[in-house]
Amino acid sequence: MNILNRLGLFGGVAGVAAIGTLAGLNVVKAATTRRGPEIYASEDFAVMSRDRSRVVVTEDDVPLLVREVGPEDAPLTVIFVHGYCLRMESWHFQRTQLAERWGGAARMVFYDQRGHGEAGIPTAESCTIAQLGRDLEAVIEATAPSGPVVLVGHSMGGMTILAMARQFPELFDDKVIGVGLLATTAAGLNQSGLGRNLDNPVIDAFRLAVRTAPGVVQQARGAARAIISPILRAASYGTEVSPRLVTFSEGMLNDISVVTIVNFLESLELHDESEALPVLGDIPALVLCGDADMIIPFTSSKALAAALPRAELVRVRDAGHLVELEFPQVTSDAIDRLVRRAVSRREDRVNSALVGGLERTDVG
Repeated sequence: MNILNRLGLFGGVAGVAAIGTLAGLNVVKAATTRRGPEIYASEDFAVMSRDRSRVVVTEDDVPLLVREVGPEDAPLTVIFVHGYCLRMESWHFQRTQLAERWGGAARMVFYDQRGHGEAGIPTAESCTIAQLGRDLEAVIEATAPSGPVVLVGHSMGGMTILAMARQFPELFDDKVIGVGLLATTAAGLNQSGLGRNLDNPVIDAFRLAVRTAPGVVQQARGAARAIISPILRAASYGTEVSPRLVTFSEGMLNDISVVTIVNFLESLELHDESEALPVLGDIPALVLCGDADMIIPFTSSKALAAALPRAELVRVRDAGHLVELEFPQVTSDAIDRLVRRAVSRREDRVNSALVGGLERTDVG
């Protein structure tokens, strides 16, 4: 019997808050005290705020802030999609490391998902993974109307990519030539192993919050943040990390609207984009996850990679859910390999088509 059954608390503001506190107390305490050496004392975490920007408006008139790095006429565009309760700055290290590595060969595009960062506040009804997929299609149309694109998503951002693939399969393999799926799952968290593959009271608390917080928030908005925020903090890192990095990531979590926190909970648990997997079957893919991730267990990433024939599976030892911040070089290297594979395959296909066209001409 888990902690929920033992305590017999299944609803109400007091009950949910108590579960969140009791379930997460020890893990959260450990997560907030396990600070490593300060290796980022001189890191400029505001660099992305100075990149050129534009606003993309979605089909339901929600403005999304977009930032870009690299030549506007670069031969390739790589679009990064952040996760739940984060914003585009969660890709800080990839922005700096890959911009230096790629130079003018690629343009990187980052944006804040609806309800996050500097994006507009959407209606509660539109806070679904399917809608996020349509938002991504709008970002592609606005920022990369021509030329090939590689998509990279973390957590809810990976779900966003899968939702787009299901709804716009015609864009894949021709327009979208590669996908990176970091710490994510194709099916909802109730099917991915969250709370089933892990015997963890923090996970139990998250599942209870999913089912209860939408009602609770009407009574006490602070209760939802009191439950979710400690759980996400506890899941962020699996190792001792820089104090400035902890402050940086917690700043993103602290800035998120409690309304956004609650509005996406049900969709995160129940979404199922398994139909998208065949759409991605013939393009290069990256599936990367930390094996200390309490939100998306590594077993889920293994299952996801097994469904994608051209996927590279990367297991990041001891990494928590914010793997792109905790192990930035490993993550950037894997994304770089993905992009190189995607570009190489596209060039091979173009050359094969040219050769085939010449052969048909010769035969004629």
